[in-house]
Amino acid sequence: MSDIAHFIDNQRVAGSSGRSQPVFNPATGQQSGTVALASRDEVGKAVASAHAAWRAWARTPALRRARILDRFKTILWQRADELAEAISNEHGKTHDDAKGEVTRGLEVVEFAVGAPHLLKGEITENVGTAVDSHSLRQPLGVVAGITPFNFPAMVPMWMFPVALACGNCFILKPSERDPSASLLIAEWLAEAGLPAGVFNVIQGDKEAVDALLAHPDVKAVSFVGSTPIARYIYETGTSNGKRVQALGGAKNHMVILPDADLDMAANALMGAAYGSAGERCMAISVAVPVTDRIADALIEKLVPKIEALKVGPASDRSSDMGPVVTEAAKERILGYIDRGEADGAKIVVDGRTYRAPQGYEDGYFVGPTLIDNVTPEMTIWKDEIFGPVLSVVRRKDYASAVELIDRHDYANGVAIFTRDGDAARTFAHDIEVGMVGVNVPIPVPMAFHSFGGWKQSLFGDHHMHGPEGVRFYTRLKTITTRWPSGVRTDPEFVMPTMG
Repeated sequence: MSDIAHFIDNQRVAGSSGRSQPVFNPATGQQSGTVALASRDEVGKAVASAHAAWRAWARTPALRRARILDRFKTILWQRADELAEAISNEHGKTHDDAKGEVTRGLEVVEFAVGAPHLLKGEITENVGTAVDSHSLRQPLGVVAGITPFNFPAMVPMWMFPVALACGNCFILKPSERDPSASLLIAEWLAEAGLPAGVFNVIQGDKEAVDALLAHPDVKAVSFVGSTPIARYIYETGTSNGKRVQALGGAKNHMVILPDADLDMAANALMGAAYGSAGERCMAISVAVPVTDRIADALIEKLVPKIEALKVGPASDRSSDMGPVVTEAAKERILGYIDRGEADGAKIVVDGRTYRAPQGYEDGYFVGPTLIDNVTPEMTIWKDEIFGPVLSVVRRKDYASAVELIDRHDYANGVAIFTRDGDAARTFAHDIEVGMVGVNVPIPVPMAFHSFGGWKQSLFGDHHMHGPEGVRFYTRLKTITTRWPSGVRTDPEFVMPTMG
């Protein structure tokens, strides 16, 4: 059983607060370790370490910062299986899914290696007589990332590679449910040559979060998690004068028009709804078939695929889907299924009947579930379930499908499956959702684009990674210069016009 500590000044640091909590293997339900929970003083030590390192790191040429990230990228690529195993042991997702998470995070590192290009400014010569103006982007200072359990490697890598490339120092507060991945990442960054203090990890709970939000030397905070917490992070952080981007919950729909390739749509729904046991902010949790004919045909194709899914531990490399992250998550998901049935929805495939393989009876397994005849009045449509539950909401036509999606409070991702280019283009332009897939079920942008939803799925003005990430982790400075040779120096008392 391991003791999971903090990482400050390029070394592991044992907790000193006297507080900790157990970490569990979701497949077995057994405790695998103990994670320290930081006090406000411990957070202060991490911030002080980062603040002391910041000036030197900010003055390090962007090319040198990029070379360190490039070495980290190589280490990450070579040890992806090791990181994936750590993720699977504490989150529960299958090894292949965890390795895919590492790969998507690595893509942001690859993007950040382009820092010398990304940080180029602009210049205009002779904006006035013998006057030049140029702009540049400078780092903020110490920034923090507060990340969720469902992607303990990828979501931090949405944040810190861009932040570091821009010249900031970074403090990561990972989820206390699966904290081990954060320490591997920290150690590999140090191995790649990152100076002490530039990247620190603080394990903890709300006390650590509140300390980061209040600390005057923390200039910006990035967050991914549930909407209530995202709103709290945004309101608290901004009230303390910080720049904040806080990504919240989701309820992602997939519209299937009558002309869609139903085999393609069904296969897409399988991975989008049940991959990672549905614990993805971009999971498709609502299928919206247009017309009853398409709904019936789609369900007919889905049922045998769902029933054939192999649910089991990550240690069995043939598992298609693992457990959910905690016992509480399991009970919450089962409660939603019960509520849907009580509200009149039809349970087509019932994940409540799943029985784990021998030796894993105490694991947090929920079988894949399919629920038909869900309506917008039902809680299972309104709430983010965050589990392997796919609801089917039937719509009579395209317009009512769009109206259904636009009325939801969440607007993270959406997809449409169709062969009609005109319908697809209209949908993509008009739907009130931040990320749209056309015949793509999980439209997560590549690293050189930016990730983020609308409405209650995002609090703040900037999306994550890509160009938006560079803007978030830098501030713009514009410099106007005039040299005295041949220029009139008489006093001027009117507004300068640069004529």
